[in-house]
Amino acid sequence: MKKILALILTIVMALGILAGCGQQTGGGDGDKDALKVDVFYYDYSDVYITSVRTELDKQLTALGVNYTDYDAAGSQPTQTDLVKSAIADNSDLLIVNIVETATSAPAQDIVDAAKAADIPVIFFNREVADEVVNSYEKCAFVGTNAPDAGHMQGEMIGKYLLENYDAVDLNGDGVISYVMFKGQEGNAEAEARTQFAVEDANKLLTAEGKPELAYYDANATTKYLVDTDGKWSATAANNYMTTLLGNYNKDNNNMVELIICNNDGMAEGAISALQNVGYNNGEGTTIIPVFGVDATDSAKALIKAGNMTGSIKQDAVGMASTINTLVKNVVDGAELMANTDQYTVDETVAKIRVPYGVYDASSEE
Repeated sequence: MKKILALILTIVMALGILAGCGQQTGGGDGDKDALKVDVFYYDYSDVYITSVRTELDKQLTALGVNYTDYDAAGSQPTQTDLVKSAIADNSDLLIVNIVETATSAPAQDIVDAAKAADIPVIFFNREVADEVVNSYEKCAFVGTNAPDAGHMQGEMIGKYLLENYDAVDLNGDGVISYVMFKGQEGNAEAEARTQFAVEDANKLLTAEGKPELAYYDANATTKYLVDTDGKWSATAANNYMTTLLGNYNKDNNNMVELIICNNDGMAEGAISALQNVGYNNGEGTTIIPVFGVDATDSAKALIKAGNMTGSIKQDAVGMASTINTLVKNVVDGAELMANTDQYTVDETVAKIRVPYGVYDASSEE
């Protein structure tokens, strides 16, 4: 009886692990001979990643491969174990949205395991080091050029402020105070967005005789508030914004006048906190300009409603279709980087760059 109970417990625990990892299968129409593709996402809770997953699932299904999605829920050890289990289960292709970006060791570990099994691996969205990709001829990366989003966001902010300076300068002191919400320490995209959004906005402002942006807390040693869980979450930004509004507000004549966010999730969290105290609720209320990155559907709706100012579009459909091009190469037995002439590809490494775009109230889509 004890053995039976132990067996049942083992099965329940195994099922619990799979459920916790968000495993989802699809595609292939039951074709046992179809390519077996395993897709590993760093965190299902990320809104942008959810949009990529939705689109990639559609495209993999249309391609006729058998695929399984996995959610690492922000844990690199979990993701690494899932990848190695998929390799042991005879995966034909690994598609990896790496969790850990501050060090290249986890990505290299995955590549080494894939290389030993002669399985192609495609990293996407979260940058991995060139030397990792170059260490295996069947490895590629699909993502963006990290600095571009920061540069584009900074230009968007600078132009907006020059056109609306007096309205944004709520206390009339001639200086725009801002807060920056950073997604994750050490992440290439977060670092670039945090740096260039402010630097490039300042270049435009000073060129027109305006002072540089002033961080809301002059005594802060770092000029940003970071999601300590590395999840780029709305919750983190909402908590930060709610707290700082207690001291930095209109009554104290030091209201934060500009909010810059590394992604739209954090922008939405900040907007929610603003709305709770009467800002950014639409026509007739004071609008604090809020800028994000990704141009998610929910952010687009906020922009169209006038509650958010702008975002930098990270093309989820373009990301998925580019990945799908490489998957099709594997299906057809071609080299991994075949049929990529239409894309922007780095010169010395197998990395494809999906371009960003600007999204504001004037955008058509």
